[in-house]
Amino acid sequence: MQSNSRTRHRASVLRQYELIDRVLAYDPEADEALLNRAYVFSVNAHGTQKRASGDPYFSHPIEVAGILTELHLDDETIATAILHDTVEDTVATPDQIQHLFGDNVARLVDGVTKLSKIEAQTENERAAENLRKFLLAMSGDIRVLLVKLADRLHNMRTLHHISKPEKRRRIAKETMDIYAPLAERIGMYEFMKEMQTLAFQQLEPEAYESITRRLDQLKSGGGDRITKIGAGLKTLLARHGVQAEISGREKHPYSIWRKMQERHISFEQLSDIMAFRAIVPTVEDCYAALGQIHRRWPAVPGRFKDYISTPKRNGYRSLHTTVMHAENQRVEIQIRTEDMHAQAEYGLAAHWAYKQDLKVRPETQQQNWIADLVEILENAATPEELLEHTRMAMYQDRIFAFTPKGELIQLPKGATPIDFAYAVHTDLGDQAVGAKINGRVVPLRTEIQNGDQVQVLRSKAQTPQPNWLGFAITGKALAAIRRHLRQVEREQIMTLGRKLYDDILARLPAPLAAGALEEALKRLKLADDVQFLTAIARRKLTDAEVMEALMPGSAGAEVAEAPPQSSAISIEGLAPGVAYELATCCHPVPGDRIVGLRRPDASIEVHSIDCRTLAELAERTDEETDWIDVQWGDATEGAVARITVEVRNEPGALGVIATIIGQHKANIINLRLDNRDTGIHTNTIDVEVHDAHQLMRLLAGLRAVEAVAGAERA
Repeated sequence: MQSNSRTRHRASVLRQYELIDRVLAYDPEADEALLNRAYVFSVNAHGTQKRASGDPYFSHPIEVAGILTELHLDDETIATAILHDTVEDTVATPDQIQHLFGDNVARLVDGVTKLSKIEAQTENERAAENLRKFLLAMSGDIRVLLVKLADRLHNMRTLHHISKPEKRRRIAKETMDIYAPLAERIGMYEFMKEMQTLAFQQLEPEAYESITRRLDQLKSGGGDRITKIGAGLKTLLARHGVQAEISGREKHPYSIWRKMQERHISFEQLSDIMAFRAIVPTVEDCYAALGQIHRRWPAVPGRFKDYISTPKRNGYRSLHTTVMHAENQRVEIQIRTEDMHAQAEYGLAAHWAYKQDLKVRPETQQQNWIADLVEILENAATPEELLEHTRMAMYQDRIFAFTPKGELIQLPKGATPIDFAYAVHTDLGDQAVGAKINGRVVPLRTEIQNGDQVQVLRSKAQTPQPNWLGFAITGKALAAIRRHLRQVEREQIMTLGRKLYDDILARLPAPLAAGALEEALKRLKLADDVQFLTAIARRKLTDAEVMEALMPGSAGAEVAEAPPQSSAISIEGLAPGVAYELATCCHPVPGDRIVGLRRPDASIEVHSIDCRTLAELAERTDEETDWIDVQWGDATEGAVARITVEVRNEPGALGVIATIIGQHKANIINLRLDNRDTGIHTNTIDVEVHDAHQLMRLLAGLRAVEAVAGAERA
């Protein structure tokens, strides 16, 4: 498909009758009048506009439509391709499109229309907004994505006509990061490979030239090895009753370069640069052919994949194997039927042929994938986060795991039970407390292996935890966790802001008049009390600024500072890393005397009153730092304390320590060996305790054990 498409581009633009004849050849019932109107409208609308190549601009949408005729798409999709740039680049209006071509075409054109470039946006913001539009549009009709991919493919084929190198690189990077993965995700591998090759040529021109030159040298130096190997493969299968169409090729330059980067090897060390495809009549023939190939040549361990019994999430099916051919040459072979080949070539488009209802009959797997992407879209807080999560959802290699009921769940390599839980359902992910893998209880951070059966243990009392971000890897899981943490942070920021605001009110010389808060918001140029309380909590506003805004003239020297006996903040349920943080230098626990440290745009740091770091900070002059009198609340949860334990070098000593800690109902979070000598080992242990009293009893219990030479709070 790739070479034919390029040949067509070099020829003159498709004429009106040629394009329509292509559509009628596979869909005799297509609306010929619709296509004629679209062709004439596009030519007239674009008028004398030119592309960077000097070609008439209307040649681009016509070529995009030509690409889509190869996928045998319906007349509405072809009309959309012809019209896709008219609203953005001409005086044509959406109302005109709707009046002349109907609601469906108007909706599709609107979905494909690119956002106007906003110069103030960063590259990430521009790319993220583009992606955001696609996800929303294609969630309603996947044809939007098919037209957009064809549009990008043709733009990449003509990218070399753009004179500015930085613009070419920006478009190529966007193609590599977003469009090629989207094409792969819906199984359109030919689109993906050509996009990657063209983008690679712009992003890494020296590497592209080097690899292309070496591939040419291999062709000229080794004779026609691909033809010889292909003929031998065909003869082998025919001899055993399997009729197969064999085709072979070198892998495309970007694929080769990526393997060189991943394996840290040179081109000469890369042995598997040839790939062959065997297309056979039936599924049974696929497995028969595989058996004969493995009998004839040794299979490379770990390189066999059965995507027929467990298809990829995009519907791709095939058998993959790599064998050691003559002269220790690795050869990759793919075996599939004609139907599987159509799916592999055209992906989701193969399921959306012209006689099918394109809006209501997507494959179930595609519905799930698109739903995942839309959920990521809704949860992403920033353009960077949207791009990060979406790339995760599209890029990573897949593994297969099963629910206890046998349902197949596809995940990226390195996924954990948290990723699995969110893949099943967001509520299950939010409430996960543990997991069983193949019947064995494991921590949530355990990596799932291909073929594992995973059961997620849940509790309605559970909520997403900050430490999950350290081992969740799927975009859907990360987006859901971050959404929850942002909500928790907002709630805690509001609580803190309200407490600080009440403290400021108590220091005013008189009660506030009705409407004083509204006037203060105007003076401070804040939209509402949410922004107001947030600014107070994050110390974007000083106490004096708040007092002056509420009651002008009240922030004099005699009232600007809080009185020594101001009410303390009661800290309920501290949540590290959100609105409050327990300082890691002193690890305060409930029962310790504590003090809060407030800085601009930072959460409150809670230190124990005798913290050495705190003493050092007190000696510095820092007008941006506030000291806050804080205390533990009545419903305070446990905290992590750090202790240093000197252990005698005896068998079982660490086991004794773990037993003592367990007897005191404490929990070991982390253990580190800091110093090892002949007789004594010094260990730093982080333990979760309820309060300082429990910690003191634990230390006393450790000191009473003969295996322990000393135990102190770090």
